[in-house]
Amino acid sequence: MTRAGTAAAGRALPWLVVSGVLVAALSLRGPILSVTPVLRDIARDYELDGATASLLTTFPVLMFAAITPLAAIAIRRAGAELALLACLIGVAVGTLIRAVPGFGWMITGMIVIGASITIGNVVIPVIIGRDVPAPRVATVTAAYTAALNGGSLLTTLTTAGIAEATGWSVALLLWGVLTLLGIGLWALHLWRDRIPGVRWDERASGGVVRSEAVMLTGPVPVMGRRGDVVRNPTVWLLVAAFGCQSAGYYGMSTWLPAMLGDMTGSGPAGAGALASIFQGVAIVGAFIVPALARWLPLAVPAGVVAACWIALSTGMLLAPELFPLWVSLGGVAHAGGFVVIFTVMVGIARSDAEAAAMSALVQGAAYLVGAASGPVLGAVHDATGAWTAPLTITLSLALGFTICLMTAVARVRR
Repeated sequence: MTRAGTAAAGRALPWLVVSGVLVAALSLRGPILSVTPVLRDIARDYELDGATASLLTTFPVLMFAAITPLAAIAIRRAGAELALLACLIGVAVGTLIRAVPGFGWMITGMIVIGASITIGNVVIPVIIGRDVPAPRVATVTAAYTAALNGGSLLTTLTTAGIAEATGWSVALLLWGVLTLLGIGLWALHLWRDRIPGVRWDERASGGVVRSEAVMLTGPVPVMGRRGDVVRNPTVWLLVAAFGCQSAGYYGMSTWLPAMLGDMTGSGPAGAGALASIFQGVAIVGAFIVPALARWLPLAVPAGVVAACWIALSTGMLLAPELFPLWVSLGGVAHAGGFVVIFTVMVGIARSDAEAAAMSALVQGAAYLVGAASGPVLGAVHDATGAWTAPLTITLSLALGFTICLMTAVARVRR
């Protein structure tokens, strides 16, 4: 194929690439959250307290913060397609390790899964930006975000029900089928498009390989130069806001099935289905904030997201019988919060390289904070025997998020 032919082909939507990306996205959150509906069963079988059991969601999030620089190096060395294939293979291997009896093996498997997912977090937005025609990038990115939440929805909704029939270990292992489907689809793409003597990541760019990625790349960024970023007060406001959001999201994602089970008297399957609202509404929530931001000042969608975060914890404390409403608002909050924070970031960045450096700092710090929330909420619940104190903590996080985000938005407007 000639360069001209490659360029012409690039103007059409690459359906096999898009399909491969969307199927891969199903395995970039689901394997982490699949343990949450059966977390109490795991804790009971291995005689663990809540804080220790929640390490199963803590370690993968720590990998998001720690492995990013190595992921960026791996992508530059191997090329985007091979990196994504390696990501999916790593998730499959981690799923197998997690199925080995023993809590230590579960932790090891989750670390492998988290490290592998980090590569996918970095590389998929790069593939979308490189291979998808510019007018379609926003649409495909939205579909990718929806697929991330779709994987979380699917595993949260059905894992406990499958576990009742097969046991939780087999239920967690069965989700490897989605990953194998992604491996097969992406391998087909590599087999079809491989050109002898040309690196896969050179084709779409006419043979020119960028020496450094300077774009924002979704959930975890490709690293850029920090420059004056650390001296910008607005950046630290965003660090604090995103840290509060990450802690609220991962804490609630870890313990919401158990919380709703206690509040409603539902079994694990029913509680998992109820908790899946938090992930499912996010599929729609990811589109709400961009729609508001298109027609209204940024302070309006920022205020909507902040109000939804506050309503989640406040509602669960004061009127838990209305939990479908509060959990739905929480879904809008965690999907929209990411969009607002990075809209602010783009607004204050003076270059793509500075934006990437901001993204690295904000997300790296935020994921460290978010990783601690599951064990903290679990320990507080174990100590008090109720969910009032954990929900008070998440309410405090929501208030911190509101103060920091709205202050950052006000600084951008000035």
